[in-house]
Amino acid sequence: MHDKQQIKKGFFWSALDSIGNQALGLVVSLTLANILGPSAYGLVAMLAIFIAIANVFVNSGFSAALIRKIDRNEADFATTFYFSLVVSLICYALLFISAPYIAEFYEQPELVELTRILALNIIVATFGIIPRTKLTVALDFKKQAKCNVISLVLGGGVALYLAVSGYGVWALVGQQLTSMLVNTCMLNIVSPWKPKVAFCKKSFKDLFGFGSKLMLSGLLDAIYNNLYGLIIGKQYSPAQLGLFNQANTLSTIPATTITSVIQKVNYPILSAIQNDQDRLEKAYLNTLQFAAVIIFPIMFGICIISDPLVALLLGEQWLGSAPLISILTMALILYPIHAINLNMLQVKGRSDLFLNLEVIKKVITTIMLIITVPLGIEAMCIGMVIQSYLALFVNTYYTGKLSKLTAINQLKAILPTGVITACSAFMGYHVGSVFTQAIIQIIVMLLSALSMYILSMFLIQRPLLVSLKSTIQAN
Repeated sequence: MHDKQQIKKGFFWSALDSIGNQALGLVVSLTLANILGPSAYGLVAMLAIFIAIANVFVNSGFSAALIRKIDRNEADFATTFYFSLVVSLICYALLFISAPYIAEFYEQPELVELTRILALNIIVATFGIIPRTKLTVALDFKKQAKCNVISLVLGGGVALYLAVSGYGVWALVGQQLTSMLVNTCMLNIVSPWKPKVAFCKKSFKDLFGFGSKLMLSGLLDAIYNNLYGLIIGKQYSPAQLGLFNQANTLSTIPATTITSVIQKVNYPILSAIQNDQDRLEKAYLNTLQFAAVIIFPIMFGICIISDPLVALLLGEQWLGSAPLISILTMALILYPIHAINLNMLQVKGRSDLFLNLEVIKKVITTIMLIITVPLGIEAMCIGMVIQSYLALFVNTYYTGKLSKLTAINQLKAILPTGVITACSAFMGYHVGSVFTQAIIQIIVMLLSALSMYILSMFLIQRPLLVSLKSTIQAN
């Protein structure tokens, strides 16, 4: 059980870690985007699905299983490490052999060497799994934050040097390799660990029993999250994939950052109180409402300023990504809500429902793809929005089966905040759109929308704000 001081420190450092990393990463990414252009990003994005699938197999849900397991021991850690290392070597070998076929599929010869070099990260990452897991169990996000910041700065420095030196897409590869290598080394310095016992069949059976279902659901998730990039990369040029990938990245950063902050702290805490149903449901609902109050205005804000934002930060070569950003933010606005619902299934040990849920959502995604692929990239993005909202009802249905937190109860908790945010964004957009300069548009739109949002929340949702404040102070 974690005490209140641990929880507060965990939340603070988790937030600092995620927000700081994303801020630094965004600065580096925007700088590189201006130098390299869409095509370089498109080439790297073509490999995302293969790297993501390999990482799912390497982890196999074992990290989540270790965090959830209350009586974890050294045999569990050692077994996880040995298994992950062997799987990472197998995955790298398969990618090395498959590189020419991947390049042929996309009709991009550069992908042969890019695949073989970038895939080295799969092996390197294995050596950081246990140190990171042990730090997460202890809610020690301060050390993780330091490791992440250092690796991000050094990786960004290498990337910028390679970019200005004319190495093109290899600047992005150098960034990823350097960041992963430094991060893994730092984790092992601040949280030293090495296996002290042999592989244990009993530990493997226990961990794999829970983790295997998460692995299968994670595999589906990895495939479908990157399927759009795969299809766009095959059907269109690297530059067009680069535009989509940049739009998806800029839309995803706020959602994943907030979700990362919440999940890193929330999952260990909920796991610790998994047998106290009343406390679990109360903590869950508070988390849901807190996420909505924070993420809704951020995502709507990005939606309304996408045009002037892209023009200001990325330049004319990236303008094609602006309408995609506006569409995708409306899909990703629900990302933290999905993640919090999935946390409940993991905490309850229902990884079977977790897997069932992923299968249902992927069927929905497949239908959306069949319908939208012939209609173009914007239509595919609109399909992602529809899929996200349909998935919300599926997620909340399963959560309702394990608790009193039904779909209706959850919607009642977040819908007023959503309506207030949408109205505020609508007003802010129309107030700011009368100006022509990008920076003026951004400032006026955001200030108008934010002022309306804060005023409306205090007038209409004051009890919620007071309740959230009390909960945060109590914890």
